[in-house]
Amino acid sequence: MPHVIVKLWPGKSERQKTQLAEAITKSVTETLNYGPESVSVAFEEIAASDWATKVYHAEIVGNEDKLYKKPGYTL
Repeated sequence: MPHVIVKLWPGKSERQKTQLAEAITKSVTETLNYGPESVSVAFEEIAASDWATKVYHAEIVGNEDKLYKKPGYTL
């Protein structure tokens, strides 16, 4: 079942993360026709100083074929 991991800089409130998790869950259930009980959402806070190493170079660069939304581009 869908498990979504959101990597972001620290500093967002619990309320913001809860609202985003709810929005992601709603979108997944409406788009993929899963029940909300099938969806999980996690947040992983990455310091801005570590972003390039731990996220950009490790997960984005070289994986462009897997990205449905690339950084720097609007949908």
